[in-house]
Amino acid sequence: MKSLSIDLGTSGFRAQAIDEDGRVIATAISTRHPLPGANVMDHLHFCLEMGYDITHKLILNAVHKVIRALPIDLKEVGRVAICGNPIQLSLFQRMEIRDLAFAGKRGLKKLGITEAVKRPARVIRAADIGLELPDKAELLVPPAVRHEIGADALAMMYITGLLDKDEVAIVTDYGTNAEMAIKVGGDILTGSAAAGPAMEGQHVSCGMLAQPGAIADLVSGDGVWDIRVLNSDLIARSGSSIRVKDGVIVLQGAPNCQPKGITGTGVVAAIAEGIDAGLVGPPKISTADGKLHMTEGIYLTEKDVREAGKAIGAIRAGHMTLVEEVGIKLPKLDAVYMTGASGTYVDPLKARKVGLIPNSAGRIIQAGNTSLCLATEIVRRPELLDMLQKVADTITAKHIMFADSKVFKNAYVCELAYWDEGMPMHMMNGMLALYGIQEFPQPHPSPELIHISKRDIIEIGPMGLTVVDSVGTELSLDFPAGGCLGDNCRKCLNECPEAAARIERVGENERIVIRSDLCNGTACRRCEAECPNGLLFESVKVAG
Repeated sequence: MKSLSIDLGTSGFRAQAIDEDGRVIATAISTRHPLPGANVMDHLHFCLEMGYDITHKLILNAVHKVIRALPIDLKEVGRVAICGNPIQLSLFQRMEIRDLAFAGKRGLKKLGITEAVKRPARVIRAADIGLELPDKAELLVPPAVRHEIGADALAMMYITGLLDKDEVAIVTDYGTNAEMAIKVGGDILTGSAAAGPAMEGQHVSCGMLAQPGAIADLVSGDGVWDIRVLNSDLIARSGSSIRVKDGVIVLQGAPNCQPKGITGTGVVAAIAEGIDAGLVGPPKISTADGKLHMTEGIYLTEKDVREAGKAIGAIRAGHMTLVEEVGIKLPKLDAVYMTGASGTYVDPLKARKVGLIPNSAGRIIQAGNTSLCLATEIVRRPELLDMLQKVADTITAKHIMFADSKVFKNAYVCELAYWDEGMPMHMMNGMLALYGIQEFPQPHPSPELIHISKRDIIEIGPMGLTVVDSVGTELSLDFPAGGCLGDNCRKCLNECPEAAARIERVGENERIVIRSDLCNGTACRRCEAECPNGLLFESVKVAG
């Protein structure tokens, strides 16, 4: 019997094929999420606006594309385990999501939600969700601790061993929706910072997700940067040496290390090295063209620094909120755990330099993709599901809604002043003090660095990695003759930053077709704003 493990991430999906002995055969990943948008709020908005059926169909289609890329016969699959945050798992299972989209008991009561929506561990038929697998194939879903503390948060705490350690520590899953938790004694406090897509290499001029060809790191010296590029096994290898001020290649890298773009960890590395070299004083870049060059055609702009600063600032403000809420000083932190692709590939000292991790911790542990790891462990040991439910039932955890936290709001105001306005760090510390928030301490002089895996997916399998470039579905909108101006206008197409749309002629009518996985969703909607006749999004149907 073959098995599958699946991680539903906010920026993309990952899946593994497992053989009868529990060994990983192969891995497949997608480069995008099938729903329009770059964060969970966009995905929730899409579901509420377009309906559960379309949303579920889009996610299911994407999952099928990813698992079909695995080199196994899906007719032999008898078990599937899936993990992810509560929003992704709820959309996949076609469960209630309004309690995740709206805050406050009164508001939920108006929607008819009078009791907390439970998301326990489940074992159901995979076919009941719509997975095209054998009728007897089981789907195993790990539990959420509470509706805000999902299976992915449980995964990062369980896989890192945080729950069993006697230490003061913070664990963070670095991504678009940065889940984080702090453990002090037997108490755990969690939060989730909507960091935005820059941590995954999206909404950046030359950005891409962590996949082969992505610049994941760089090392600077005398105006020349040595870039590190992810290879086909998702391991960072030395690439070319580049003159940072103009992108001229000083030393050509190997043919299999040619970059296609830059991922979030590369952005962090470029900003950190730029600060050290005096080329970046956030958000300004002190080069002739205002760009940091990673190679010819791949660069970072001041706008990209601001975009990355929003993500970094949200995560650092989240960490500050957690330590303030539990009442400890930053120097009391024993360790920080970094999970997810961005938490794995980023240089921990460069991450510390820009503020992605508290700088006073004595140990920094990089633990990989804990969500996929947990799903794979459940496939190997189905009895683990019962144990995880017991952990979820007994864990003493409190969730902080950062959107309602005065500490977070004030800390993030300081972050924006630093990243957007160029306020010096000593003035930022002064602002924090005015808000009654502790200042940043001196960095730990020599933290212990522990790298559990060279890549975020610890085991890829002997049959390697497959990258699925397109997991979206085409959404089409038909307009009557004379409604859409078509080629005489094209404002919607010209304004789309991701080239997600095209216009087709259907008889006398016009049709706009949008690729859902390329569309930036409600955070963008430039096409809708530019349409002179206000036609867009009045009616949508899933093509095919």
